[in-house]
Parts: sequence; structure tokens; C-alpha cells
Amino acid sequence: MRAVIQRVKEAAVSVNGEEISRIGQGFLVLLGVSKEDTTKDVSYLARKIVGLRVFEDQAGKLNLSLKDVEGEVLLVSNFTLYGDCRKGNRPSFDKAALPEQAEKLYLELAEELMSYGIPVKTGKFRAMMEISLINDGPVTLLLDSKKVF
Repeated sequence: MRAVIQRVKEAAVSVNGEEISRIGQGFLVLLGVSKEDTTKDVSYLARKIVGLRVFEDQAGKLNLSLKDVEGEVLLVSNFTLYGDCRKGNRPSFDKAALPEQAEKLYLELAEELMSYGIPVKTGKFRAMMEISLINDGPVTLLLDSKKVF
């Protein structure tokens, strides 16, 4: 699994011009699922997302987690995170999971994050979405459950 984590002041998802989800302070998480991913990858990413200390403490240091700041997560599926652009100009998505597997693990990640007490909102799986956000920092991190980076 791959995730792009963006620290936000707020973020929202719309489908067909209608807002379906909105969060305040927290993380916008764009999630890609590969064919090789399992529930182990879900657990790894959930622990990392909840444990990331990237919110500022009173001294201005990145030392606080989502739980510390009572932050929320907006989780959005994004298969293009597995786009391979090394050959040619059209990405290959051969490593991306099929929709059934991807949706199952995407929903498991949402549930596991909630089990840590984190409020989670989601996008709409397999829909064309418009995402708006106010980036905070910006603080943007990349996570990969296979520890590729």
C-alpha cells in the first residue's frame, strides 16, 4: 500500500458537484493498493498514520500526532499511486490491485483508523472526485507498506 499524507487545516471531497465528505484539521490520505497487499499492509499503514508526529507542539516542533490534536482523516482511494511512468508517457497500472481487492483493503484501513479513535471520512470508491484542501505547512509525506521509500 502506498499513501500520500497531507497535513491539512481542512479538506473536502465532491462527486458530481456535490460535497460528500469534509474534515477539519488532520490528514488527507490518498491511498493506493497493490495486487500484493494484505491486511498486514493495512495494519502497518494504520499504525504509521496514527503515530506520525507532524503537528506542532507549543515550542513549534513537529511533535504531536493526530490523536494529540484531535485530528481527522479524509481517506481517498487513488489507484494512480501505482502508476509506473518509467517507460513511455502513458503510465502502466499493472501493479495496482483490482477494484474488488482495493475497495476491501481501503475500507479495512478506514475501520482500523477508527479503531484507534480517529474520526475518518472517505471519498467515493471508483468515482471521479474533486478534492479541495487547505494544506497546512505544507507537510506532505509518502508512506509505503513495503518500505520502498
